[in-house]
Amino acid sequence: MATIFFSYSHKDEVLRNELEAHLALLKHEGLVKAWHDRRIFAGDEVDDAIFCQLETADIILLLVSSDFINSAYCYSREMARAMERHHAGQARVIPVILRHCDWSRAPFGKLLAAPRDGKPVASWPDRDEALADVARQVRQAVEATGAAAAKPAKASPGVSGRSTGASSLPRSSNLRLKQEFTEKDADDFLRLGFDFICRFFEGSVQAIGERNPDVTGTFDRIDSRRMATVLYRSGRKIAECSVRLDSLGHSKGVAFSYDLSASLGSYNEMLIPEPGDQSLHFKAMGMAWGGGRDDHLSQEGAAEFLWELFIKQAQS
Repeated sequence: MATIFFSYSHKDEVLRNELEAHLALLKHEGLVKAWHDRRIFAGDEVDDAIFCQLETADIILLLVSSDFINSAYCYSREMARAMERHHAGQARVIPVILRHCDWSRAPFGKLLAAPRDGKPVASWPDRDEALADVARQVRQAVEATGAAAAKPAKASPGVSGRSTGASSLPRSSNLRLKQEFTEKDADDFLRLGFDFICRFFEGSVQAIGERNPDVTGTFDRIDSRRMATVLYRSGRKIAECSVRLDSLGHSKGVAFSYDLSASLGSYNEMLIPEPGDQSLHFKAMGMAWGGGRDDHLSQEGAAEFLWELFIKQAQS
């Protein structure tokens, strides 16, 4: 059985949870077991626990993002040791690109990254498709290491008929429990979601101008909480919107307005972070026509939903 070690920034914990869920079939087949620092028990020495697992892992997944690279612990300690073991042929390192960042010149930059073509998970329209691609590449790596050949040993009776180890006992595959999310988790998800929506709009405005020669657009990231976008056809304004972090009562969310000058508390649609069983998602309040009220929207889904509200002005 191959051991997988997750090296990641806690700001990417939601994506780590989703990726681990996509590795479930490998676990059920007895091919892998996974470890990350949330498995450390109270009272354990944190550094000792982490590096004990890092030193024995067969496959090390580097979950790459700007926060991962910015973390001295992840980059200078975990990643550095992982690459030493990789070059020594003691482990296989797989960079998993979660979000857009400058990583190609990093020590792991010459390794083949996942998902396919190193396209960041966050930039795929369907995040499950991206994570499923990562899971397939992990399966190939497990088969290549040969570690999967060591199947769990059958239980052998010990003293008083006890099994020699818990890993040999029969167990249920229904072990998934609902995750708990704090207010900070929701605030971090909201901030990262807004940042992604801004990048999505900026890229989409550039792309629509390339496809439609008579259309030009402007994208303005006003500050860390506000952005504005306008489209023109032959110099005539055909669509405009503003997006910002705002609140609805005690709930914080991403507000969308068709008016560039809309003030705080005034909006045509609001996306609110809500907890699911395993991750946070956005939910539309249903103020604007276009559906989405009952959808559980990822960051990509939220960006596409708001872009649809914006672009309909130009398409009508």
